[in-house]
Amino acid sequence: MSTGLYDLTVPVFTRGLTNLSKLLDKAVDHAGDGADALLANRLIEDMNPLSKQVQTACDAAKLCVARLSGVEAPVMDDTETTIPELKARIQKTLDYLASVPREAVDGQEGRDVVLKFPGGEFPFKGLGYVLGFATPNFYFHVTTAYALLRQAGVPLGKRDFIGG
Repeated sequence: MSTGLYDLTVPVFTRGLTNLSKLLDKAVDHAGDGADALLANRLIEDMNPLSKQVQTACDAAKLCVARLSGVEAPVMDDTETTIPELKARIQKTLDYLASVPREAVDGQEGRDVVLKFPGGEFPFKGLGYVLGFATPNFYFHVTTAYALLRQAGVPLGKRDFIGG
């Protein structure tokens, strides 16, 4: 059995988002009623806060799969201000990922994906996009969320990040 593009995306993002949701649960266990205040935490002033890291991790996962599959991703406004709202966003993203059929993603290794940023356009082929941009971008935001929670004293370890 060969590994398809689906295997490199949907299960990987599903596991990462599931673990991210559990990290937020641990933040609530640790900080109680004050947990939502953690959402404003930043590693440094010019970086996005925890809330934006979670939002962007969700966006990275859903947009990758949408760009490859052509299955429209749900639009999510970045309006979450509480941990329950962010967990709902994660769940909405997980539901979307679960709805995308394997055959819509597999075979898209050569698909043209063009990302448009203020600094210009960045063209990729499907596999290069997954390996060189989408997956590293996803883990950047999940890792930053983890680091922000650790910085706030939430008792997390590598097992929490990796899951299992």
